[in-house]
Amino acid sequence: MSRHTGELEFLGMPAIIASRAMQQVIGKAEKVARTDSTVLVEGESGVGKELVARAIHHYSQRKDKPFVDVNCAAFPENLIESELFGYEKGAFSGADGIKQGLFEAAAGGTLFLDEIGELEARMQSKLLRVLDGHPYYRLGGTRKIQTTARIIAATNANLVQAVQKGWFRPDLYHRLDAIQLRVPSLRERVDDILPLCELFLRSSGCHLREDAAELLRNYNWPGNIRELRNVLNKAVVFADGTELTPADLPVGLRCDAAPEPGYSLERLEEETIRRALEQTGGHQQKAADILGISRRTLIRKLKTYGLLKVHDRTEAAHRKIAVARRVVDHNRVDHNHVDHTHVDHAHTAAHSGLKKTGPGFSL
Repeated sequence: MSRHTGELEFLGMPAIIASRAMQQVIGKAEKVARTDSTVLVEGESGVGKELVARAIHHYSQRKDKPFVDVNCAAFPENLIESELFGYEKGAFSGADGIKQGLFEAAAGGTLFLDEIGELEARMQSKLLRVLDGHPYYRLGGTRKIQTTARIIAATNANLVQAVQKGWFRPDLYHRLDAIQLRVPSLRERVDDILPLCELFLRSSGCHLREDAAELLRNYNWPGNIRELRNVLNKAVVFADGTELTPADLPVGLRCDAAPEPGYSLERLEEETIRRALEQTGGHQQKAADILGISRRTLIRKLKTYGLLKVHDRTEAAHRKIAVARRVVDHNRVDHNHVDHTHVDHAHTAAHSGLKKTGPGFSL
């Protein structure tokens, strides 16, 4: 039996390594840790890519040095540059002092760049130079700085496809892809599900009834570990006692069956995105939060599946309805009277030509 088994901890983050698939991943992470090579960690959203990055740092000679993580999708282009490279006093309006960048903060340790596929083209070029060993300048600076941090990048996107479509630099991809680790989805590591449930429920004092546990084992988990944790948190909040039953689980989880053979990952992802948008009434940011991805990633996936134009027209219709309602409310305040015929006409005009074309989408 692998020694990478059971419940481990990497830099304060608990890890369940019960399945053979995850034991293999962590075993590879320990081997990779012996080198200083750049590593690209791939996998769906919510599978635990940061955990693998932390494991690499934990097993490396750098373990006593800083581990610094940054979500590249969380910052607009003008901010991510100053976050990574820092700036000098007076470099721009509001730069009242010197700020050390994350490359400096991670000196001698590890810099984890999550959602690397969301970097804009100019930042991709600048990152490539640093990875090639060139020194860089802080914004507004004149002193060259050489990074000593090891770079681990992660993505839930298909970077090969992004390269083919011109969204990602091929030279940066090959530079990052020196060593690649893929983290399997939760549906590929069913043996991790119940131990994860025990971990997430530990502080609540709750436990799963056998039939509820079986439902969780048989579910597809498109949102992976993040979705599992959210499902359990909600179940604990609304449960009547300490034993969680199928009635405490979401209806969709109880009804969903495993996909039929040949059911592609792309189709599953597309349907999951459709459900999230339907659940949020077409609100992109709320849907992205449910899916555990950035709004920018969601928009890119909408483009990939040809859903963006449909969603934009739906969103525009919702905006027209909102404007119409605000006009009506304004008239009610001004005149203390409202002709309901006007409300109906405004609502009808905003919806004119709409028809149902799929879950959560009107056109």
